Amino acid sequence: MRTELHLHHLDHLDPLHDSGSAPRVAPLDAVRNLGILAHVDAGKTTVTERILYVTGTTHKRGEVHEGTTVTDFDSQERDRGITIFAAAVSCDWDGHRINLIDTPGHVDFSDEVVRSLRVLDGAVAVFDAVAGVEPQSESVWRQADRFGVPRIAFVNKLDRAGADLDSAVASIRERLHPAPLVVQLPIGSEDGFRGVVDLLRMRALVWADGQGEGGFQDGPVPEELREEAGRRRRLLEEAVAELHPGALEEFCTPAGLSARTLAGALRDLTRTGDGVVVLCGSAYRNRGIEPLLDAVVAYLPAPSDVPAVRGTLDDAEQVRAADADAPFAALAFKVNATATGRLTYLRVYSGTIRKGEVVAVRDASATRTERIGRILRVQADRHAQLDRAVAGDIVAVVGLKSARAGSTLCAPGAPLVLEPPATPDPVVSVAVEARTSTDTDRLVTALARLVEEDPSLAVRTDDETGQTVLSGMGELHLEVAVEKIRRAQGLDIRVGRPRVAYRETVVRGVAGLVYRHVKQDGGAGQFAHVVLDVEPLEGAADREDGTGATGFEFRSTVVGGRVPQEYVRAVEAGCRDALGEGPLGGHPVTGLRVVLRDGATHAKDSSEMAFRTAGRLALREALRASAMAVLEPVVEVTVTAPDEAVGGVLGDLAARRGRVTGSTTRAGAAVVTATVPLAELFGYATRLRSRTQGRGVFTTRPTGYAPAPGSAPGPGPGPGEGTPAPR
Repeated sequence: MRTELHLHHLDHLDPLHDSGSAPRVAPLDAVRNLGILAHVDAGKTTVTERILYVTGTTHKRGEVHEGTTVTDFDSQERDRGITIFAAAVSCDWDGHRINLIDTPGHVDFSDEVVRSLRVLDGAVAVFDAVAGVEPQSESVWRQADRFGVPRIAFVNKLDRAGADLDSAVASIRERLHPAPLVVQLPIGSEDGFRGVVDLLRMRALVWADGQGEGGFQDGPVPEELREEAGRRRRLLEEAVAELHPGALEEFCTPAGLSARTLAGALRDLTRTGDGVVVLCGSAYRNRGIEPLLDAVVAYLPAPSDVPAVRGTLDDAEQVRAADADAPFAALAFKVNATATGRLTYLRVYSGTIRKGEVVAVRDASATRTERIGRILRVQADRHAQLDRAVAGDIVAVVGLKSARAGSTLCAPGAPLVLEPPATPDPVVSVAVEARTSTDTDRLVTALARLVEEDPSLAVRTDDETGQTVLSGMGELHLEVAVEKIRRAQGLDIRVGRPRVAYRETVVRGVAGLVYRHVKQDGGAGQFAHVVLDVEPLEGAADREDGTGATGFEFRSTVVGGRVPQEYVRAVEAGCRDALGEGPLGGHPVTGLRVVLRDGATHAKDSSEMAFRTAGRLALREALRASAMAVLEPVVEVTVTAPDEAVGGVLGDLAARRGRVTGSTTRAGAAVVTATVPLAELFGYATRLRSRTQGRGVFTTRPTGYAPAPGSAPGPGPGPGEGTPAPR
């Protein structure tokens, strides 16, 4: 007998579907927008597939190893057995609409995760019960922290040899630093895992044999686990009471915490981020999915529970509440060209949009108006047409030509710009060219479309060689991008050897650099006078996400109105223009603070253009006078190898300029952690397989930049553009 367990109910909900074929919009408080986050191979896609199966969205369980999953529908994903592109699906559970995004786990595709987190209200973090917290799961957790996304944890693969819930929870506590609130106790271990004890209701949920085909039985806690279940329930109550004042008050009464109060406190702690609810199961064997869905409904927030979205218009803050009757506002977070047409994926934050309506497409540089062709409820590569989308929805629209990932869509009469997700700087580049001259134009078009779909890719033409250079987040990222062009366009492409993206930074700056920009060649002249300090910015090179968001700071200390505010902004823009090319090797510059100390204007000849030019040339001059160093990207490498191969692995890492930072033993294998320059890891996968007879695996996580060998700090080559005034 199949028993449904529901922890949370909403009364008097309208049905989520019309009697016709087009799905209706769910009430706002009955919507959950969540992502599935994890390290590669922790089981994210399998969890997603089981959610679709349990909710009745699919009638056959998709398997990653068979290439039959719904969300990994791209041919490369099925060939490689990993998630590459974030995929959106929708399902219904207990009267709720769940919009779910299955995100990639490989570090090379972390930009897909960041863009998804920007539009989500909650997330399920999946952990391997054997490995615990792994490098990429730690990275995506930190990214979720930055966006303030509430999470619950699901410890997966409890049926594996060496699986240990307590060890996995300990790694969550030690490496991620939330308060883990474990609400389940496994019944059975490893291959004998067959169910869980629900510590809130003190009931046992046992799944039938046959990989969960028969659902689960809800019954009393087994006699042999009653004492342990009682002990863990008390630990849960104590942990919640320490964090939640309301729960503490009831905890101190003789009756203790009721299940209702405990569930309410868990919901509050999850949404504030003070605690993370931990569940467990085996997605492959279909065990633990129903309680996970109930936890999603009970603990993660609806769009109406999260703060109103904030945007800007002409530097003034705009606030839009999650209300279907408010002015329309949405953020585009993904663009994809398909056989259906150009799909733009949207998170609708406020208002309502109907097909055929005109919207304003805004970004930092321009505003366009376009008409919505069709609105689609997305099921990975399948779609259902909608008449409208309202606040809280995640949908795709057809017909927008100018929208990009990060663009804001809004009502033409109520404009605003939402903050787009930051795009990381590429760290690896390859030269690409078509084998035949007749295919060159097709390659240019294909590359432009590729960058449009994936903002973490960049294309440029090398000024010295004339080659087309494609840059991305790693070897696999570029390999997938090139293969996508080959398969989609049928192009034969030559690809050069990968090269890493270096940076330059200020080690010792200059103070009081005076620059006077004067230009008089008939007509209106140009005059701008600036005085700059340049100094190193501590910690900027250590950012893991590579966005450079703290790689440059600008501050003005000008007093007395000697430089008007609009000219101060122009100086900052000019300084940012100068960051693209450093004095040592022409690499982008990061890790510096510029202070505008003083300046002067001319009544007729000063302008924003003049001060922008002065800022650009002054900073170039200051960088030449500063002590500079070249930085190279560094990653944390985690290698898992047989014990007998550890010596060879350590020797190879040392030869690659690696610095070992830790070593542990896990399930009969050694796990070595080291920091290694990214440039030294090209071809490492093949080398590791050779040294470990095919049994070794490794993962990487970017940790920032470090000084490159031979880049001792020193001043640049001397003066350049412009004539600095005496200092």
